[in-house]
Amino acid sequence: MSQAKTHFEFVVYLLVIVSILYIFTLDIIKNQPFFNLHDHFSLSETNNVTGDELDQALGAASTSDRTVIIAVANKAYVDGGKPTMLDLFLEGFRAGEGTEGLINHLLIVAVDRTSYDRCRFLGLHCYKLETDGVDFVGEKVYMSEDFIKMMWRRTLFLRDVIYRGYNFIFTDIDVLWLRDPFPYLTTKQPLDLQISTDKFRGNPSSESHRINTGFYMIRSNNKTRALFHAWYANKDNSTGLKEQDVLENLMHQGFFRELDLKVKFLDTLYFSGFCQDSRNVTLVATVHANCCRGMAAKLADLTMVARNWKTYKRLASVNTTSAFRWSLHRACWRSWRN
Repeated sequence: MSQAKTHFEFVVYLLVIVSILYIFTLDIIKNQPFFNLHDHFSLSETNNVTGDELDQALGAASTSDRTVIIAVANKAYVDGGKPTMLDLFLEGFRAGEGTEGLINHLLIVAVDRTSYDRCRFLGLHCYKLETDGVDFVGEKVYMSEDFIKMMWRRTLFLRDVIYRGYNFIFTDIDVLWLRDPFPYLTTKQPLDLQISTDKFRGNPSSESHRINTGFYMIRSNNKTRALFHAWYANKDNSTGLKEQDVLENLMHQGFFRELDLKVKFLDTLYFSGFCQDSRNVTLVATVHANCCRGMAAKLADLTMVARNWKTYKRLASVNTTSAFRWSLHRACWRSWRN
């Protein structure tokens, strides 16, 4: 009788321990942040990169607060006549005000061997992105099928960067950095996304803007991970739309507000482009060759911007900047006729 009682008490003791462990484990799972609940499945569907290689590349380029500047290149950006688009992009950093040191935090993501080899030759931080047999070598004409595929492949890669806990500024290579943009980007307030616009409409919080994913800063957190998850998940339901259109649709459908995403739409006074020139050359940080179709047209008009910048610096040295004017973007205007 005593032995049976002891056995019964032991069984009850085990049941109590198991119950406590179950409740404790359930409580931990329930209180995990949203993005951690789907990190495993999300990362498994991301891309076929070697995690260590990407982490090393990001770590080498990032600042102390895990922020990195990312640009994507293919052969069309690095090959051909001089200067190439990559040459011009780097010239902007070297000729800009407070920008040359930012090259240390720039990661070039190469989608083919030619662009990767060129990146390595230039001594930059480089990462070779696997593209699953898809040919991203040549120039991808705006809104062509290959162009749309490349934009989605880029989004998938950037989603992986966000999932790994890195903040980043994404910049197209057809963006000239003339000044350090960080003083114009809000870093003190808890903003999740700061994104460029084709034309600024006066209110940096208004969702009425036409956004442009050619330049934006994003912080890695629960909300932005959820944003990238939903953004890429809409790819197969958005035939004929580029990733920028899908992100804008999510915004107009109220998804930014649903996530309580803190967003700032960037003023073209500081982050300008060919759609809307900055009104003040003494303030402008970046110039994007948007509203332009084709590499040749972008290269021609950005070359003029680089010359304009040199003219401005010469005028500034003798305090006569009132005479400064941007050149007309003639090549880009003509590009839409073809």
